[in-house]
Amino acid sequence: MCKAGDFMVYQLGAPLLDACVMAALIDGDAYGYVLTKKVQDIIDISESTLYPVLRRLQKDGLLTTYDVPDSGRNRRYYSLTDTGKEKLEYYIKEWREYRDKINTLLGGDL
Repeated sequence: MCKAGDFMVYQLGAPLLDACVMAALIDGDAYGYVLTKKVQDIIDISESTLYPVLRRLQKDGLLTTYDVPDSGRNRRYYSLTDTGKEKLEYYIKEWREYRDKINTLLGGDL
């Protein structure tokens, strides 16, 4: 039986992980620590897994970064690019279709 705070047993593929990371930025920019916590509240992922994803998404033009000074150090903020927003919309559409097909296989309106 699942309890509050339990994580899913299903593995995330790279596109779904990308979508989750980008979705965590849909309401606005976030610096690394906050972004990590937002994603970790939903899926079981380590920082050592998340930061390479962020670098790849940035390299692919889906995210951009900027630094903001804070208490003598810089915080690196991540932001969705227009291309990233378009890709996230595509991922959401694909996810909904996939979810509906899986729900059909598993027994209807779950």
